[in-house]
Amino acid sequence: MLVAIATLGLLPRPAVALPLPAVQQGAADGEWRVYGGDPGHTRYAPLDQIDASNVGDLEIAWQWTARNYGPNPRLRSQTTPLMVDGVLYATAGQRRAVVAIDAGTGETLWMWQMDEGERLRAAPRANPGRGIAWWSDGAGDDRILALTPGYHLVALDAHTGRPIETFGGSGVLDLHEQHRVRDGVPIEGSIGASSPPTVVGDVVVVGSAHHVGLRPPSMVNTPGDVRGYDVRTGELLWTFRTVPEAGDEGYETWLDGSAAYTGNAGVWAPISFDPETGYVYLPTEAATGDYYGGHRHGENLFSTSLVALDSRTGEKVWHFQIIRHDIWDWDNPTAPILADVRVDGVERKIVAQLTKQGFTYVFDRLTGEPIWPIEETPVPQTDVPGEWTSPTQPIPTLPVPFERQGFSADDLIDFTPEILERAREVASTYRMGPVFSPPSLRDAPDGTNGTLSLPGTLGGANWEGGALDPETGVLYVGSETNPAVLQLVPGGERSDMDYVFGFTRADLARGVPIVKPPWGRITALDLTDGSEAWMVPNGDTPDYVAERLGIDPELIPRTGKVSRAGLLVTRTLLFAGEGASGDPILRALDKATGETITEIALPNAQVGLPMTYMHEGRQYVVLSVGGGGQAAELVAFALPDRN
Repeated sequence: MLVAIATLGLLPRPAVALPLPAVQQGAADGEWRVYGGDPGHTRYAPLDQIDASNVGDLEIAWQWTARNYGPNPRLRSQTTPLMVDGVLYATAGQRRAVVAIDAGTGETLWMWQMDEGERLRAAPRANPGRGIAWWSDGAGDDRILALTPGYHLVALDAHTGRPIETFGGSGVLDLHEQHRVRDGVPIEGSIGASSPPTVVGDVVVVGSAHHVGLRPPSMVNTPGDVRGYDVRTGELLWTFRTVPEAGDEGYETWLDGSAAYTGNAGVWAPISFDPETGYVYLPTEAATGDYYGGHRHGENLFSTSLVALDSRTGEKVWHFQIIRHDIWDWDNPTAPILADVRVDGVERKIVAQLTKQGFTYVFDRLTGEPIWPIEETPVPQTDVPGEWTSPTQPIPTLPVPFERQGFSADDLIDFTPEILERAREVASTYRMGPVFSPPSLRDAPDGTNGTLSLPGTLGGANWEGGALDPETGVLYVGSETNPAVLQLVPGGERSDMDYVFGFTRADLARGVPIVKPPWGRITALDLTDGSEAWMVPNGDTPDYVAERLGIDPELIPRTGKVSRAGLLVTRTLLFAGEGASGDPILRALDKATGETITEIALPNAQVGLPMTYMHEGRQYVVLSVGGGGQAAELVAFALPDRN
């Protein structure tokens, strides 16, 4: 194993490290020391140098390119940097190099990366990653913790980039070791990670990600265990089994012994934590596979659940299963959001889980008690041979959904009578129904070829998540309104599962969804009472829509992009990029109304989530951009320097 490091400059060591902010404060002291801004992932910063009066004056202060961080430097980078003591820390390139960058100039200070060889090529998540974690003992031992594509956990000196020799094996911990395996499934190539680790006190908590589960080659897969390690030594402290073993809680929810071979149920989204209690909040994914579970009958605890653990011991504090026997690929995609909010006049310590299906599940983060009632609601049942579905699913009464849910003829695009008729023809070959309508067969006995599902399999919300203003209790969510066809085809030679996902679409034209717009939206939810404050489309109407539909552009309302916005909220503004499928624009919105205050041109599409910090008296807004065959870049905006 070859480890390479380039140190371009040594960084000064502060005498006393700054503490992490409280969960409800947002990013503190003008820095950004946690991936989501603060331990509760609010993506809020109480900065106000940039406001409505001057945001239109923002200019590019510096740009940093990943052009030379190969192989495949054109990979879009979803990284969100940290900023501590005047230095940005980010990931770059397919090898997921860790880089330190001067916060004021964009100069590279040091770089570390690992050559993982075949392990990189086999990795299920060979991408630049979403970021890193930071830890300090308060006395000069400051560390960067990062996960490589090949599933190593590395600890680096934050000032030099050199591996911490006393951590793991010379700074590197092989996460394949001490992990559960399944007979016939090699651990190498079956599990990895994209999100950063989470550091709580002196414990590093690590989740996992697997290959996309559309067409798993087998019903047998590696389980997505969550583990806690000593931040100083790398010693394994505890393991939480998301797929239980015999004797574990929840084992009885896997019928016919299916827990013994089923995998996934990992935590691929970031993990939030409460520094006051030491609790971590795990948003788990579905079990193997994403759309068919005929081999894993039962509710399948702890898949697609929100689980609170004590980070010191790994003991479960409480859990709530958001989807029983998930066969919609509606795994929990976002970091849970923690805040202290006055709900119906009472101060509550909450955790809010955004979901692909357009619901926000809100709980007391200490007890798991729902803030508003969650009702067991009858849902449509499957007719796929061998499949099992839960007769009910838990539906929150509040907050109101931030996305359209379920599919009916009333959802079809209707710019003109002719367009509506074309949409009806496309939809006529598929089943329609309310939210949680299950996947169905291609060439089903009733003549249909799958189920139209809204939101689609990618959401709704996804990894981009939302941003919460703790001063007002308003949660901002970027989401996508684009249906999917849940079609199952025989596994055949490609899989030992009876059925796997069938790839088909129901677009009216290329890139034009079959549903009424907006196709991308930003919604403001008031968590003090669960109501919707406002909703605006995410961007303008793409130029190609009228051309591809063959109609007058004047007949088309503002549709937004088929893309999820990346959001950042400050004391003064809501910043919103259009996302990876949008135009290269960063908007500043009025937090109270959603009205656009100004539009800022970007060098490329917003891909990573924006963050902000203060450095030497200037407020910066930084985000990762990419796409169009260009190398990924970090771009920093600031007001003009008047000095």
